[in-house]
Parts: sequence; C-alpha cells; structure tokens
Amino acid sequence: MIRTATPEDVPEIVAMIRELAEYEKALHEVEATEEHIHRALFHDSPAAFAHMAETDGRTEGFALWFLNFSTWRGEHGIYLEDLYVRPEARGRGHGKALLTELARICRERGYTRLDWSVLDWNTPSIDFYRSLGAVPMDEWTGFRLTGEALDGLGVRVEGL
Repeated sequence: MIRTATPEDVPEIVAMIRELAEYEKALHEVEATEEHIHRALFHDSPAAFAHMAETDGRTEGFALWFLNFSTWRGEHGIYLEDLYVRPEARGRGHGKALLTELARICRERGYTRLDWSVLDWNTPSIDFYRSLGAVPMDEWTGFRLTGEALDGLGVRVEGL
C-alpha cells in the first residue's frame, strides 16, 4: 500500500535516509535529523513531500520529493530526491508503486516531468528505471555547491 506520509512516519523516514546513505557509501554525509525532516514535510508551507510503502503495517520504503519547474515547458514537475525500498522488501513492487503514485500526481496536477538522479554505479536501480521507460539524461552533468564553496560564494555575492 502507498500512502502519504504523516508526522508519525518521520522516525522511519530518517532511518531509511540513513539506510540509503549507507547503501550509497555516504552515511558520513547525513546531517538530517527528525526535526529537519519534520519541518520540511509538515511546516505550514512544506517544501517537501513524502509517500510511504507499507505491507501489513510495516514500513518498507518511501519516496521523498519536491516541486521543480521547467522554464522550457512553463510547468512544474516533481523532483524525486529519494526513493528507497528496504532490501528485504525489494522485488515486491514497492518501488514501482511509489513511482506510479508520483506519476499519478503529475498527471492529476498537470505537471509535465518526473525527474531524479541515480548514482552511475547503481546498476540494479538503473535497470529498474529503464524497465519503466525512464531515460537517462547522459548529456547533463550535475553540479552542487555546499559547505565552504557555498558560503564563500554567498559572501562574494553579498559584497558586490
């Protein structure tokens, strides 16, 4: 079963964020706390949204997403930040069900894209996404500013 996350799901969401980060060999980078996730998902004007995959009351996966915007299409879309299904629950259709729910939301709201990123070494996920008809955006290179680089650029911009 797929359902919208509730505040009571926050501890499980944080636990699965940590599980995903461990799988991606980046657990040391996780700084998010239950307070961070609760504020992002359940503040008066939430910036992020989540859906849960459950079987018989057991949390088996989640999708955490937010809105993006395509200037070329002039429409919003969904950016899927995290899709995670616990190893013991894989192969039962939870990942597909979570993506199906996000695609349904896109269609219902008139959003024109569902985007996400995947690590280039994560062959099982890449194969799964391709099986659904998703296409890689090989011609694009992701960039990120964080930490000192972000702080330094922010200071330079303020000083102009």
